[in-house]
Amino acid sequence: MPGMDMASGTGLSDTQGGYRLTSKDATLPSGKRTAYQFTITGPDGKPVTDFAVDQTKRMHFYAIRSDLTGFQHIHPTSAADGTWSADLASLAPGSWRMFASFTPDAGSGKGKDFVLSRTLTVPGNATKTPLPAPTTTTEVDGYTITVEGEPMAGMAHPLTVSVSKDGKPVTDLQPYLDTYAHLTAFHEGDAAFAHLHPTTKVTGDHGGPDLNFHAELPTSGNWRLFLQFRTGGTLHTAALTLRVG
Repeated sequence: MPGMDMASGTGLSDTQGGYRLTSKDATLPSGKRTAYQFTITGPDGKPVTDFAVDQTKRMHFYAIRSDLTGFQHIHPTSAADGTWSADLASLAPGSWRMFASFTPDAGSGKGKDFVLSRTLTVPGNATKTPLPAPTTTTEVDGYTITVEGEPMAGMAHPLTVSVSKDGKPVTDLQPYLDTYAHLTAFHEGDAAFAHLHPTTKVTGDHGGPDLNFHAELPTSGNWRLFLQFRTGGTLHTAALTLRVG
């Protein structure tokens, strides 16, 4: 059944510490916007409705295809009964994993960070996209992103991301989710999840070009990094493959 694998510490489980991600959606249609609805239940089996704010949001939701394409980072809305709804952009056919990242603000898990996930299928002719080779630079919307650092599996390691444009350092990064950039990583093969926590604090309306992150990637291999940053009111998403030894 979709969503039932149980790897701890990587987001590859729908259950952790008595908390469970549940959803009636095992399939979603391709080619159009659609909503994914889910609920977080606590150790008592009841829907959790009390969540702490993390990086300005009570819930962070991610969708990623099995070949690590189609990345979406969404902040879903919740109903009074604890049902969350994530408004997804068009999904390509294939196998997808849906992640919910949250911190309960009550109960046995109060103050603890959780990442739970379930898989689903988007019917249709699925074509796998090969993962791009590892690199230290990538481009998006005219911006050049450079990553410095050599993280080792299972070890905390600093990672520095620099943003430039036309060969010049970018210093007009706008605050986004209480930081100047948001960095998420997924592991090739199993789509294991890692959120790389920013250590560069927001000190004003403009930041950059260098952004520091705390990287702790649990396993070796290729990881696909997604960097989100805002300039001029526009959100940009850059992606690159990082090799972890």
